[in-house]
Amino acid sequence: MTLPALANDLRIACQRVSRRVRFESTDELAPHLVSALSHLKKGAHTPGELADLERVAPPSMTRTINCLVEKGLVTRDDNPSDGRSKLLVLTDAGQATMDRIGQARDDWMLHQLEGLTKPEQDLLRQAAVLLNQVVGR
Repeated sequence: MTLPALANDLRIACQRVSRRVRFESTDELAPHLVSALSHLKKGAHTPGELADLERVAPPSMTRTINCLVEKGLVTRDDNPSDGRSKLLVLTDAGQATMDRIGQARDDWMLHQLEGLTKPEQDLLRQAAVLLNQVVGR
């Protein structure tokens, strides 16, 4: 297999896995809401920072933030370094939601792996390490 063919096959496989994990593991929140929350799980962000991280336009992020605030998953706190902006902070309910969704996604993936042989599982362990190295560049 040529390197371009490998690149294509890996891209497609990764996209399929990502989509299945996002859409089949839980229906608690829409994937775009989970994605935004995942950034806030790592720490507070301004709405502009979150829009940049998600690569969406500010009006789209505003709708997402409003939804998360309405659900009680995020608060808008005063930004101590800039009085004109707000910091988005994950609430305890938001953290608990992310924990549940993460567990549901892990459970879904575990179920997919259960029928694999030990050598197949070992190969996927090696592939996971390698894929993380590739995307970490």
